[in-house]
Amino acid sequence: MIASGLGRVAVARVGGRSAVTALTAASPLKLLTPKNHGHAAWLYTTSYGGGLVDGDHLGLELQVGAGAALYATTQASTKVYPGAASQSVTADVGDDALLIGLPDPVVPFAGARYRQRADVRLGARSSLVWLEALTAGRTARGERWDADLYRSHTRVERDGLLFALDGLVLDPAQGPLAARLGRFDALATLLVLGPSTAALRAHVLAGATTRGEVLIAPSPLGDDGAVVRLAATGAEALARALHGLLAPLPELLGDDPLSRKIVSADAMR
Repeated sequence: MIASGLGRVAVARVGGRSAVTALTAASPLKLLTPKNHGHAAWLYTTSYGGGLVDGDHLGLELQVGAGAALYATTQASTKVYPGAASQSVTADVGDDALLIGLPDPVVPFAGARYRQRADVRLGARSSLVWLEALTAGRTARGERWDADLYRSHTRVERDGLLFALDGLVLDPAQGPLAARLGRFDALATLLVLGPSTAALRAHVLAGATTRGEVLIAPSPLGDDGAVVRLAATGAEALARALHGLLAPLPELLGDDPLSRKIVSADAMR
């Protein structure tokens, strides 16, 4: 059975704070907008059933008005059960606005065929923090990079022009994934750009490391951007590394959403 869930969220600057002015969601997609102590609106996405099953296709449309800020994340890791499933996000971010998208990792189970796509359109003075992350699957149950397909595509436009295009395809038809990925059980890509992210951008660009449980490889992107590639031995190691890289985030939001995230082995089960 195919289940398509489409959600739409609009955020605007109202009285010195950002507020959700429109929100709709169709099952199996569920959207939550908890209160916080900062100036940004917060959005948590989840799905009924605890993950994506065969035939699930979820879509989310975000509109962040001029001068507004939105922090978007997930309640937990996105588990993808055996079968075909997909997610897509489109976002329009106005001038002097900020979009922070920091979902928990995708966890494709053995036999999963998963695709995701993000299209982000920024104004000339917009700012963006965007994360794509995944883990090897339920390694505690003996699954390790056993998905049938993982495909991710991210496109970022700025002032009508292509700014960044990034993709990742993991397909066992091209060779055994576990052997190709070696000791690493979690991967992530972090994009940081725009005028309001200067402190965060400087912090992530100084975070390179080739030792220990995580490899972190940051690179400048244009005049005011950065891209960071991470490979970790597990979900917990990845979460700790991202928490360190994103330490300046509370300054952008006026509150600290990461303090509410518990680093656990949930994404590995």
